Amino acid sequence: MSTHDRLGRRLIQLYTGLALYGASAALLLRAGLGMEPWGVLHQGLAKLTGLTIGVVSIVVGAAVLLLWIPLRQRPGLGTVSNVFAVGLAMDSTLALVPDAHSLAVRVPLLLAGVVLNGAATGLYISARFGAGPRDGLMTGLHRRTGHSIRLMRTGIEVAVVATGFLLGGTIGVGTVLYAVSIGPLAQLFLRVFAVPAASSRSTVVAEATPGRVILRP
Repeated sequence: MSTHDRLGRRLIQLYTGLALYGASAALLLRAGLGMEPWGVLHQGLAKLTGLTIGVVSIVVGAAVLLLWIPLRQRPGLGTVSNVFAVGLAMDSTLALVPDAHSLAVRVPLLLAGVVLNGAATGLYISARFGAGPRDGLMTGLHRRTGHSIRLMRTGIEVAVVATGFLLGGTIGVGTVLYAVSIGPLAQLFLRVFAVPAASSRSTVVAEATPGRVILRP
């Protein structure tokens, strides 16, 4: 595969992954059985402000990205694209998928949302265009404080879930299912969507190694 073809494939994977990530979050919301951690916060803020959850996701992503400045994090194309693409895809999907009331519909929506999220994560990370705003916050705090990635991730996500829940976000079986399954699913799809490494690095766009990126945009 030529350098040009490889870059084209990576760009397709980046934006397909971000779009599917937003779509998966919308399916989790429609299922009504519990959102992923940041989704709980976005849902709670949407209820508080009256904004769409997609717009809230964009605003939160931009705010988190500003926190990169004191942490001396360097955003990539994927970082900036993440701020806008996920929220827009989420609102678009919500406009197409109606509310679900029966468990016979909500459970399949939940399962589809979780699996789709894993596939989207594999696509996005394998593209190697930089960490998402929220992941960069965790890795930046890890470097600045010396505490483990696990501790930083756990601490931030507990705070995010608690705040979102207090604001009216939904915590449920979907939140637990997401927590226990996203790691294995993302790891699977990372292998499926891995882009063959170039013989030499391109100077066009900075890359980030998938193995060093936490599994979330």
